[in-house]
Amino acid sequence: MTDVIVIEGARKRFGDKPALDGLDLAVGRGAVHGVLGPNGAGKTTAVRIMATLLRHDEGVVRVAGYDVRKDSAEVRRRIGLLGQHAALDEHLGGRQNLEMFGRLYHLGARRAGRRADELLERFGLADTGSKAVKQFSGGMRRRLDLAASLIIEPEVLFLDEPTTGLDPRGRNEVWSAVRSLAGGGTTVLLTTQYLEEADQLADRISVIDKGRVVADGTSDELKAKTGGDRIDIVLRDAEDLDVVAALLPFDRTVTLDRDRRLLSAPVTGRMAALTETVRALEAAGIEAEDIAVRRPTLDEVFLHLTDDSAGTAPGPGKPGNSENSRNPGAPEESTEAAGKEVSA
Repeated sequence: MTDVIVIEGARKRFGDKPALDGLDLAVGRGAVHGVLGPNGAGKTTAVRIMATLLRHDEGVVRVAGYDVRKDSAEVRRRIGLLGQHAALDEHLGGRQNLEMFGRLYHLGARRAGRRADELLERFGLADTGSKAVKQFSGGMRRRLDLAASLIIEPEVLFLDEPTTGLDPRGRNEVWSAVRSLAGGGTTVLLTTQYLEEADQLADRISVIDKGRVVADGTSDELKAKTGGDRIDIVLRDAEDLDVVAALLPFDRTVTLDRDRRLLSAPVTGRMAALTETVRALEAAGIEAEDIAVRRPTLDEVFLHLTDDSAGTAPGPGKPGNSENSRNPGAPEESTEAAGKEVSA
């Protein structure tokens, strides 16, 4: 697969603060590539550089085969950008907005009108008539904004946190639109504060921390970095937690959450581990309210890879008052809730 986006050793500083510190990134043609990162990781800075809105200090950045610094005009002819905030005229209707964007791209009145009709139909907005955008739902506005970014049928589309502030219904509407774009061959680079969004949409994911990529791969490949499957056991009586921790043949760290009566441990062999656990509990006469083997979540991967120790709120799968029953002296992993960030 040909890489349509290539970044090699990109650096960008704002005063004394490095926003990008040797960023390397490659995005294959026709892929949806997710970019995740904690506060100030450099995601939006990278998007602005790729979209020719900001100049990098060092390194190579190429989009659609063109250097963003030397051939910025050629790059702009081949990209679309959906930023964090809608760029629509609230008082105009959907078709009027799209026609306006078409005219700004010098399509001509007739061609702009045809393109507006095509996009309204494509994004399920053909029945909005002359209704002003200010009367649209959040999901409808975001779909219209996405349609506007596609006026010139870009080869590459940058989506910078496209569903921020939307309710679940609105997010699902945008997700459906992005899947449709990817199915049509558009290369999509997606930055997001919603880990589920990357899990749902991205073919590959790059995790950025402190201005550089710290991990890259498919969702499953990244999840494997946290140690694979885990077994979660919720006991009827919290006093049995230590007994179960000693009873079961877990070969690595066991995490206990006494408030939730939860024991969690990494395992190999999903079904064998589940069967062995059930039998051991029955033999010991210990009651469990729930037993489940689960894959790591992308939230856990994010916390594991970025090692963001500044937070205090419990993250998914990492209870805030958990303890280590096998290695009491081991440091706790970060428990900052992933997903809320201020982009660089």
